[in-house]
Amino acid sequence: MTGLDPVRDQEITRFLAASGWGGAGRQAMGADWSSRRYERLTRAGATAILMDAPGPAAAQVPPFVRVCSLLRGAGLSAPEIFAEDAPAGLLLLEDYGDATFASLLEGGVDPWPLYAVATDVLAHLHARFEVGSAPDLPRYDSALFRSQVMLFADAYLPAAAGAALAEGKREALAAAWDAVLPPALSVPQGLLLRDYHPGNLMQLPRAGVRGCGLLDVQDAGIGPVSYDLLSLLEDARRDVPPAIQAAMVERYLAAMPNLDRQDFAASYAVMGAVRHARILGRVAQLAAGGRSARQLAFLPRVWGQFAAALSHPALAPVAGWVRSHLPADGAVSRILGSE
Repeated sequence: MTGLDPVRDQEITRFLAASGWGGAGRQAMGADWSSRRYERLTRAGATAILMDAPGPAAAQVPPFVRVCSLLRGAGLSAPEIFAEDAPAGLLLLEDYGDATFASLLEGGVDPWPLYAVATDVLAHLHARFEVGSAPDLPRYDSALFRSQVMLFADAYLPAAAGAALAEGKREALAAAWDAVLPPALSVPQGLLLRDYHPGNLMQLPRAGVRGCGLLDVQDAGIGPVSYDLLSLLEDARRDVPPAIQAAMVERYLAAMPNLDRQDFAASYAVMGAVRHARILGRVAQLAAGGRSARQLAFLPRVWGQFAAALSHPALAPVAGWVRSHLPADGAVSRILGSE
């Protein structure tokens, strides 16, 4: 295919032939934030999706297959795997079409039903998934969250200040996160999908929660049930109306009556700060490598989300550190070059 390395294209051609899809039409569908790319295959009126995860990205294939199986076992919609070559980083997947929740929202459809079913999926999953059934999955614990969130110190702070963060200040920020993370993990644990947002959700012609197709689940693990709802409602890519956010949190809590609401609210805020800080760091990291023209546009929104999360009392140690090291706007204007 045009623009594809010839050696890789030959490898894909062999994989498709062995899978019974040799000679199928191939249409590039683009890539995501990672090095994965996708193609839609057509053959005699049937379609399938090729996931191409070359090089180091091939390591994501086995966990993707594993988590899709767990989700289908819980009564949810995750793609069927038609063929697999894990060492080569190649999968042939069920085609869910083009109706992502993101494209539907951008097309002006009523957002309420989409967010409602996405919220119901999480309540359904958290009520049914047994943590002990997947001991092989990674644990989203304090150590893992802290390692992720320190990208904020190592990439965003240098971009904001124009210089690397001094080691003593970095250690102080790490200590602040260490103080707030353990209490936030006191809520029940479940299957945490991590990148749960409209770009990874598909509208399917199926009833109930199965009408929401789930994609990009290879980074799933065991973690606090607050994280994915936060990911859905405080989206880096779009503004979710406050009324929808409040209603969906209430909808989720109504479906999970045994959750302590105060503990959940604190965990939700801390997980929000973690996610937003990591995204700020990731965008700054991409910018340093010259790869983030589109993602840079997210910075004002994500900084606003981060600052709002820091207003929760559970985040006082982190909020104090941030106030003493960054201006109120997070130096977003400086990073964007608009000062």
